[in-house]
Amino acid sequence: MTAKKTVFYGMFLAAALVTAYIERLIPLNPGVPGVKLGLANIVTMVLLYTVGLQAAAVITGTRILLSGILFGSGFSMVYSAAGAALSMAVMFILKKTDRFGATGVSVAGGVFHNLGQILVAMAVLETGSLIYYFPVLIISGTAAGLVIGIISGILIKRLYPVIQLYQLDM
Repeated sequence: MTAKKTVFYGMFLAAALVTAYIERLIPLNPGVPGVKLGLANIVTMVLLYTVGLQAAAVITGTRILLSGILFGSGFSMVYSAAGAALSMAVMFILKKTDRFGATGVSVAGGVFHNLGQILVAMAVLETGSLIYYFPVLIISGTAAGLVIGIISGILIKRLYPVIQLYQLDM
């Protein structure tokens, strides 16, 4: 990996970690466990749209690992990784279809992130009854995906030319 690429990835990883930390400081408690905005997903969306799936996956995976070590637990890493893997796969597929903008892709990502987490929780707790919790998570994933998608769409438009120019030398 070149020095420029290392710096480039490092900047995005730092942005993802800072947004994940800031989100922990926001007193958002809707009374439903596991509901959060997912601010670090802005970085994932920007990378997915400007650099590609591989960069988005590397930075997201590293962010999950480091966030779990710094702010969370082993379980939080497992839940986050499952949600991120399913979410990223769906977002990549939807992006490739060119039928959805960044907001639509982000909404789908939010919903599928929650689905991935519910599936892991059902496996860990060995109960299928948690699926009844999914409708609430669909609503929260849609709302969070909408907010993240709007912000990401703005950033993608503004950062795409800069990122593409920067990457020419990599």
